[in-house]
Amino acid sequence: MHDIDYEETFAPVAKMTTVRTVIALATANGRHLHQVDIKNAFLQGELEEEVYMIQPLGFELRVHPNAVYRLKKPLYGLKEALRAWHSKITQYLHQIGFRMSKSDTSLYIRHESDNPIVIILYVDDLVIGGKDLAEINKVKSILSGRFEMKDLHELHYFLGIKVIRTPVGILISQRHYVLNLLYKFGLTECKPVSTPLDRNLKMDADSGTAVCDPTKYRQLIDNLIYLTITRPDLSYSVGLLSQFMQNPRNLHLDCAKRILWYVSATMDYSIMYRSNTTIRLEGYTDVDWAGYKADRRSTSGCVFSLNSGAISWSSKKQTTVALSSIEGEYKGAAVTACEAVWLKLILKDLGVPLTNLIHICDNMSNIYLSHNPMFHARTKHIEVHYYFIHEHVQAMEIDLQHISTNLQVANIFTKALGIHKLGQFASGLGLTTSMLPSLRGSTVSDTLTIHNSK
Repeated sequence: MHDIDYEETFAPVAKMTTVRTVIALATANGRHLHQVDIKNAFLQGELEEEVYMIQPLGFELRVHPNAVYRLKKPLYGLKEALRAWHSKITQYLHQIGFRMSKSDTSLYIRHESDNPIVIILYVDDLVIGGKDLAEINKVKSILSGRFEMKDLHELHYFLGIKVIRTPVGILISQRHYVLNLLYKFGLTECKPVSTPLDRNLKMDADSGTAVCDPTKYRQLIDNLIYLTITRPDLSYSVGLLSQFMQNPRNLHLDCAKRILWYVSATMDYSIMYRSNTTIRLEGYTDVDWAGYKADRRSTSGCVFSLNSGAISWSSKKQTTVALSSIEGEYKGAAVTACEAVWLKLILKDLGVPLTNLIHICDNMSNIYLSHNPMFHARTKHIEVHYYFIHEHVQAMEIDLQHISTNLQVANIFTKALGIHKLGQFASGLGLTTSMLPSLRGSTVSDTLTIHNSK
């Protein structure tokens, strides 16, 4: 029983933003990325609670047939197994000189030399990065002496994400995952479309009739959410449709299928992080004020790029109604500033402190307000905690720059776009179709084999 037999059962996993940031930095700095898989990870931990189990069938003690066993280590399926494993691996990484990042508790760094080693922990998968290949092999040797593991060498396939190193940079793609997704929902022969959503379509919670099988809709949206790991161009449309998971309608299901039609036409899309570039963090923020007609809430969108490729993005409906367009814009800018500060801390932990300003492209009204506190008397309805962006601007940590609407990449996260704008902004996010020949010509059947194997 919770709070009696056990407390917390979850364990943190690495943020996908952290994974993309490490890959982008590996491209810029020429670092190696290797992967290892810990075998039987959930059996490695130590239980802190008293947990008992009945005797397995066929292995009962004749002397005490009704006795139970007390577990010292967790078993698969036990609620405490994941937390126990995370505690075990964290403790061991500390023993061999790694420290946990305060910004992401699944990121570990060791700075014993001029070439730091980083480890990303995602349950039983570890990504090890560094400039010195000998140091990486040394870390793998130390880990193999404590845990039984499989050395997967250079990072190629991680959590359904294909990682391809090319002469000009690193590509990350979920093409194999897309093929599996189309096969799962019977859309391998669907008709491709050029945009994920119709610009003129109006949707609300009561549009059309209820679907016969809501579970299918929820599964589809869940799969599409995971696809946004490498497809920022889907964030707005998937985020919009995820609002109707409680009581989906046929119109919502048709729109979700349309996203798959779009994905089938763009399955070669991948994010490119280019090598031999100056490390520069740049952000974009935009807001569609009162765009959602049902409750008149605004949609905020932001994205940050590193080495020409997007590493962090967001498309969210604001939690409160903005009374004016400037309030909506200011709320969106504040969220973007929070992400900028967090990314700066992550980069510092990874040994890449930013010495230059973080440039965020925004509209003119936000820029005036952030620089000139005298304007604040006219906007008292904006909550006080959003004014912290003014402090970061004055501290010369963030630089807000005006950008034309036609060049505002963050537009892709706030509204449905036409084919030309969608393509332009997708390119601005680092999305490219210049895939290697090894990714082309894959069939659904051989992709299923790749996807289901380590």
